[in-house]
Amino acid sequence: MTRPLPVNSEITDWDQDAFREITSTLLNAEQMERIISPAQVFPNLDTVVALHWHAEFVPMELIRRRINSTFPNKKRELIIPTDHNLLRTYDGEYSGVEVDCYSPEFNRKVQLLIHFKNEKLEHAAAFRAMLDHTHNYRSSQLFELFDSILDPRWDFRLRDAARATGADEDLMTFVQIIAKKLRTLLFENMDRLPRDQVKNRLLANYCDQLREFYDDRIINRAQYLIQMVKRVVKRNFNHQYFYETREIIEEARALGGGIVIPHPEQFWPVLLADYDVDGYEVWNPQSQEYTEFLINVVARQNKSRSREQRPLLIFLGDDTHMGEKSKPPEHQNKEKSARQIGVQTAWDDIAITKSLCAANMDRNKLIDEYSSRLG
Repeated sequence: MTRPLPVNSEITDWDQDAFREITSTLLNAEQMERIISPAQVFPNLDTVVALHWHAEFVPMELIRRRINSTFPNKKRELIIPTDHNLLRTYDGEYSGVEVDCYSPEFNRKVQLLIHFKNEKLEHAAAFRAMLDHTHNYRSSQLFELFDSILDPRWDFRLRDAARATGADEDLMTFVQIIAKKLRTLLFENMDRLPRDQVKNRLLANYCDQLREFYDDRIINRAQYLIQMVKRVVKRNFNHQYFYETREIIEEARALGGGIVIPHPEQFWPVLLADYDVDGYEVWNPQSQEYTEFLINVVARQNKSRSREQRPLLIFLGDDTHMGEKSKPPEHQNKEKSARQIGVQTAWDDIAITKSLCAANMDRNKLIDEYSSRLG
């Protein structure tokens, strides 16, 4: 079934249902089956490390079933979730979070993976308050996205994005109407929404629901336009309202937390800033180009450290987003949905293994050293 593009922003029963679907944290039987059924099984892997992944709204029990099915013969594991600015635990022993913060030394937003032994979080009120502020501020990007599409004062953002994507007036109007509908629904339901459901991707998810009525080509073009506006919002978002990186590190260290720099593209400025961290992620599915080189850099850094300094550790991340796996396959981001918790293929890559051996690092050694640091 197809429809002409909408000409008004009146909220219909269908809109209400679509909004409930994209903001619901309840999973139906089909979604649960997708969650617990891994795309690949690794029967020969007996040691699992997963220190950079996002549970999102998926229950840990379902994630546990998936992990156990993925690695049916595992004997050792260190598995800690790292949702954005929300502390979560997987096993009741450790908790983790991926924190957005700001580095004034090089004027960039960076992210930190922070892991704790749960018992050390008894006096973490200040740290939790910092996370709450950061989560709320990051969530405000969604409202800036709405303003960039709907507010005449920001009209140049939408028009610049339209020129870059080849969108015409009809498509811009289409995106404005669905943005206005979603904003209205969001304001009407804000008090009932789980706090981690207020995020940038809501508009894209709502747009995907409209595939029921509109040709995929129209929705794909609308998504492209939305994505381009979102890039402008992110580029202009004021990072100075995040806590400074050193402030987050100091608070985490005071609680006995471990700190890892994720995303290899953050490697160089953070290394040069000389932050107090436990190590660096040298590989993840988005960043695979310089893995061996980065491993060798960490190894050289360790040779120059004093005896009083603990060696920098080498981490590999899978950056899995479990919420993506709950979607129908045709609506999934193929690159994101291919990621699997605990699957970091670089550990077993022959060329990379050579560098890891030279740096005296493998999965078991990482578990031994990092779990010891966490206490």
